Amino acid sequence: MAPGLLYVTMQPGPSLPPAQFHDWYNNEHGPTRLRLPFITNGFRFRTTDTSGSNPTSPEWLAIYDVTDMAEMKREPYLRLRRDDVKSTREKETMAQIAIERKLFDFVESRECEGYVPLEAMSEAAAEAQGKEKRVLVAITQTLHADQEEEFNNWYRTEHLPLLSKVPGWLRTRRFVSSAVEPTETKEYLSLHEYVSHEGPSGPEIQAMNATPWRERVMSTVVRGRSRRVYEHYYTFGPAPRDLSSLSTETAIPFTSPDGLTKALPPSATPTTSLPAIESYITTADNVRIPYRLEGNTTDPHAPLLLLSNSILTHHAIWTDFITAFFAKPQNRQYRILRYLTRGRARDCGEKPVTLDVLAEDIIALLDALRVPRAKALVGVSLGGATVLNTSLKYPGRTAGFVACDTNPVAPAANRKAWGERIQMAEGEGMVDKVSGERLVGERLAEVTVKRWFTEEGYGDDGVGGKGRAGRVREMVRDNSLEGFRRGVEALFQYDLREEMKGYDGTEGRAAFLVGKEDGVLPKTMREMVGMMGGGAEFFEVEGAGHLPMVERPERVAEVIGGFLEGVK
Repeated sequence: MAPGLLYVTMQPGPSLPPAQFHDWYNNEHGPTRLRLPFITNGFRFRTTDTSGSNPTSPEWLAIYDVTDMAEMKREPYLRLRRDDVKSTREKETMAQIAIERKLFDFVESRECEGYVPLEAMSEAAAEAQGKEKRVLVAITQTLHADQEEEFNNWYRTEHLPLLSKVPGWLRTRRFVSSAVEPTETKEYLSLHEYVSHEGPSGPEIQAMNATPWRERVMSTVVRGRSRRVYEHYYTFGPAPRDLSSLSTETAIPFTSPDGLTKALPPSATPTTSLPAIESYITTADNVRIPYRLEGNTTDPHAPLLLLSNSILTHHAIWTDFITAFFAKPQNRQYRILRYLTRGRARDCGEKPVTLDVLAEDIIALLDALRVPRAKALVGVSLGGATVLNTSLKYPGRTAGFVACDTNPVAPAANRKAWGERIQMAEGEGMVDKVSGERLVGERLAEVTVKRWFTEEGYGDDGVGGKGRAGRVREMVRDNSLEGFRRGVEALFQYDLREEMKGYDGTEGRAAFLVGKEDGVLPKTMREMVGMMGGGAEFFEVEGAGHLPMVERPERVAEVIGGFLEGVK
């Protein structure tokens, strides 16, 4: 297994709108590569040298670390490059870019003490380091015949030790043209990372480059040399997240050929007039979790609010809440992430679905979207128990949580009650007309939504039953029966009471919210406040049942907005 590097320079043509270039690269091209298990990271850099940008001196660089270069010649990667797999947008965009792509094998690396890899840092932290973006100096060199031994000896014996003493130097990695894709002329690539521009332009570099050995190598060993200076621009992840490229007037909607990824500019999101991205992550146990990200476009590190659903519903239960939330100008500073919980679709993985597994899914979402710490997690019912459990298990990953209409421990009757509901759905035998998959069906949807809503909310269901209750009824009806059968297992057995006692408030702000007409839950959730070691806030929503954000979205948006103001 030979590790290496995919090294790509790009110069967009004048006909390519910048928004299209960045949306394609950040939200389509890069993430498809990062979803491959042998490509561990990917970065974009932008040149800062003064030579200008043209096809022979391109402005943009992308690099991807590869665990085994042999994979670059195998089907999982090669299929991404085929025209029958590429999207129409990708083909049209790439036709307007001068691209040079190279493969390199790893040679050696040296780094400073305490070095933090760029992929381990958020973009905000990377820029805060030295108050500048991390600088990359890329040097490619070709050699005269039979001079590799002398070149490598000089690099290891003199050059790297001197480099390591340059102020602001972080790491140097060396590569050579890859054996998996032989080239007519072998190239050596050196990537030098610095905290700021002061390092590669300081007197130490000048002195290092004036040694007799270095001068001899440059005159007798090195045949050709190219040096470019870049700043870090973007770190790819396996999940598209760049909303800023969708905010311009030239941005247009995009749907991937498989229909799993959508880029939606404001023109396609009339309820909020804010861009959105719909895509998915794949968990460690190979379960696909679809998500929707929307909101702030001016700050790529904007605080993130994660929303978690109840069993049997779609993340669309939050739509009216989100519309009301973003209607307040002060709330447009946030991004909102909602997703489909395990159990919405048929594939729930091989292991039993538990609250711990669902908490792991939230962490996987945050990781894939490069969110080190959410502003808050908000969930309802099963989602409420999930965000409570996540906040207890991973306190460093969120600054607060609001658990809605949930219990601290699985009620003893849950297994029997939900078992009877599964039997009701199985008895109806509803099947999706297109896929043939068995669905939950009308009967369980009717009794469930009637139980969840207040009498007033259920009765005021709009024309043709297309009001809020009707929309939730359709969500329940269309849930995968197998997914329901598996996902509901998380409600059979859990107990968070002991962990709640240890939550002392230093980890983050805590709150419980409940619909006033949600049976015994208002009493239960008042008691949950006292179970928290550091206390918690309590909110009761008038005129709401089990899904307050559906029945009273404006009031819940007001409560959550106020809660977030107090989250540090």
